[in-house]
Amino acid sequence: MTSKSFSRRDFLSHAGGGFGAAALTHLLAHESKGSVAPNNSLSARDSHLPAKARAVIQIFCPGGMSHLDTWDYRPELVRRAGKPFDPDGKLTFFASKPGNCQPSYWPFQQHGESGRWVSGLLPKLATCVDEMAFIYSMQSKTALHGPGMFMMNSGQIRPGYPSMGSWVTYGLGSQSENLPAFVVLPDPRGLPPGGPMNWGAGFLPAVHQGTVIETAKGKAPIADLFAPEGRALNSASEDRSRAFLQSLNRGHLEHRTDSLLEARISSYELAARLQLSAPEVTSTAGETEATRKLYALEHENLGPFGQQCLLARRLVERGVRFVQIYCGAENTTAKKIRPNWDSHEDLVRDHGYWGAVLDSGASALIKDLKSRGMLDSTLVMCTSEFGRQPASQGGKGRDHNPGAFTAWMTGGGVKGGVGYGSTDDLGFKAADNPVYSYELHATALHLLGLDHEKLTFYFNGLNRRLTDVHGHVIKEVLA
Repeated sequence: MTSKSFSRRDFLSHAGGGFGAAALTHLLAHESKGSVAPNNSLSARDSHLPAKARAVIQIFCPGGMSHLDTWDYRPELVRRAGKPFDPDGKLTFFASKPGNCQPSYWPFQQHGESGRWVSGLLPKLATCVDEMAFIYSMQSKTALHGPGMFMMNSGQIRPGYPSMGSWVTYGLGSQSENLPAFVVLPDPRGLPPGGPMNWGAGFLPAVHQGTVIETAKGKAPIADLFAPEGRALNSASEDRSRAFLQSLNRGHLEHRTDSLLEARISSYELAARLQLSAPEVTSTAGETEATRKLYALEHENLGPFGQQCLLARRLVERGVRFVQIYCGAENTTAKKIRPNWDSHEDLVRDHGYWGAVLDSGASALIKDLKSRGMLDSTLVMCTSEFGRQPASQGGKGRDHNPGAFTAWMTGGGVKGGVGYGSTDDLGFKAADNPVYSYELHATALHLLGLDHEKLTFYFNGLNRRLTDVHGHVIKEVLA
């Protein structure tokens, strides 16, 4: 067989049950960028500061969750219900002219010893408010889904910059030899707006990008990790193939100082180890019936997100540094419901569905982590790319609102039961202590023991960082 008909790429794709294909998918997409930089290794590293959290679970709700129907109680909006939001007709929202003032479709009540206001859409999370810190004055620089997603993930509205998970693993390395440091759990319906760029490594070494693990029934957890049926090698042949390939790779590296090459080889070897670790970590067969019930795994609508949240706990338990969960997929028009939180036409229909999904899975995650003694060392955070408008759109929906939304954090050194910032009387704009993703990221990094001003990477003549040239730690939410 000639080199033209069977290339090294082909060999890597078939040898050892397909672990080379997983590595190729993971790294060769970045091969053409030509950025060779230090710190390719995923070895654990010391933090800048004493760390309260050792891992992060980030829940992302794409589409634009309405802060006004979830966390941000605005009594004045209730008083002005049905009155024109913009009597002078001077305002234009993202996709509409403002309608009448529309208060929450679900009644708000105070909960816990802290008295935090939560709408009736989220009754289970309402029982957790004394563990949670709310940032009510979030804002974005864009009303577009893709750029908004990029900003909340990377601090930039343009694609191609490193995501927060990549920065965290670049700064701290991995705690596990057999699992990726940064794992992404997309919604079973598909990828979010912007796709894989949301968890890309940008100009950081490629080894720091997120690894996608599928949770949808019938799909392999990691694509191309195992050989197609009927083509698998026996275990002895696999071991020989891996040992032979490792000797070739390490021999090739021995006389070269190429950090991208070293990262590529490390990824091949991790893919081989994943053949053993991935089936174990993604199987929930060993979980108790009480745990399965807590996450509502058997429920048709609630179960898929519950599975994502349970898998996130299992990954962190086994040393994964950063897990990102997506509660919603790409933005398309509704069939029965919208596939994410983008509720232009019918907010009760769409938020009614997604609210129950988030409420069930996120509350189960918080309670499960706490019961296992893991919440103190695991930072859980939840956000959307922007909020929604206080005026009605078409009578039943709400338009995009980059001027105001709410994020929350819990565990990992967060002070429970507190709120930071506020919106104006109608929830239209952040008013008191307005913040962007920079402050949220700076605070999360601080809890992990990383100084956001010192976590830098030299690229194109500048020392780049997750918070760009902005941001400060929100000390009011620290325990």
